[in-house]
Amino acid sequence: MAARGPARFGPWQWLLAAAGAAAAVWDAGADVWVAVGYARAGQPGCAALGLGLWAAGSAARQACSWLWFRSDPSTLRPELSRRPLAALHLLQLGFLYRCLRALRLGWRLCREEATEEERDHMAFLTHDISMLRLFETFLENAPQLAVLLYSVLRTNKAEPSQGMGICTALLCVTWSLLDYHQSLRSFLQDKYEMGWGSSVIYFLWNLFLLCPRILALALFALLWPYGVAVHFPLVWLAMFIWVSLQGTDFMESPGPEQLYRAMVAVILYFSWFNVAPGRTLYRSIIYHSFILLDSTLLTLAWLWGHPPEEQRPYLIPVLCAALPCYLLGLLLRVTYYGWLHPNVRAQPRSGGDEVDAEGRHDGVVEFRSISEPSELRSVSGPDLVNSRLRCLARSHFPLSALAEPRLLNGAAAV
Repeated sequence: MAARGPARFGPWQWLLAAAGAAAAVWDAGADVWVAVGYARAGQPGCAALGLGLWAAGSAARQACSWLWFRSDPSTLRPELSRRPLAALHLLQLGFLYRCLRALRLGWRLCREEATEEERDHMAFLTHDISMLRLFETFLENAPQLAVLLYSVLRTNKAEPSQGMGICTALLCVTWSLLDYHQSLRSFLQDKYEMGWGSSVIYFLWNLFLLCPRILALALFALLWPYGVAVHFPLVWLAMFIWVSLQGTDFMESPGPEQLYRAMVAVILYFSWFNVAPGRTLYRSIIYHSFILLDSTLLTLAWLWGHPPEEQRPYLIPVLCAALPCYLLGLLLRVTYYGWLHPNVRAQPRSGGDEVDAEGRHDGVVEFRSISEPSELRSVSGPDLVNSRLRCLARSHFPLSALAEPRLLNGAAAV
């Protein structure tokens, strides 16, 4: 299979990009609304925690966005000079600026015949936006989901703002995972791209695995709210060490790489996230066993410590459904990686082999290449690819024989 450029960007893709930008603004507004609701209800601690989570997630996203702008090749950098661009990121508007750049370029691609360079540039923008959205979602929305559920269970009632916040956070988390995985698949040939069936399965197994985890954290916080302040750093530290031992190589220098590993450790606190190439079967088994054991211990702590006169009879049926929900999520995950993952069609089935491994057999999954701008490319020169998503795609799909590009975004920090 010959490699080819990124797929055509049409009106449907532009509408999805616009919806993503609008969702970012809506999410920020929803956070403020929920915080105001907490303050009016006499819960300043929850209000401060919600705003703090938003600030942490936004700051991490802006930091990555700024670092990536600095390390991108000059032809892919925005028109703004360094100072205005830095000011936008300090004002927490860097991600929104990226979204607006993508919408402006996408609108031109929809209305006019796109050149190869413009389609390549659009691919760069959408890949980075997808990754930044994933970071911010797990640093903000996933913890906020646990806080919102804890608040609802503690007061035994749900305000409209809390219900909206729970639905928004849950949708943001699962959707960002799906969008990220689709971005990885965009490096592959059309026959390996994600269809509606595989997208639904991927969305559902992430949802079914996430819900019991959030419930266990909320129940534990009901009795020991300050215990979560001990539990999170300990589990986060274990995940950070685990990620560091896998030898990630995502950012352009050691300092930003530690920031990346810290954010991945937060993601792993809630959901599986593969960061290193090679066989992931055993890593996945270890991770899910640890999370299942940890969530079970948190739930048992609540069952042991809650008073007999607990006025929440609905929690017992919910808890009884949590374990089947988690097991269903694992079953859907096995279904996806066993029958719907690109490696299954690219490699012959061999008993027990992990389908997320990088090793090649008789078949391979070909990666798309994103071309350099014409002024930087020789007639026979290699291609320019998005090194950030490319290194993560290596961790999910077997890589065919592909010449190393002469210029990678992120390869030369200024």
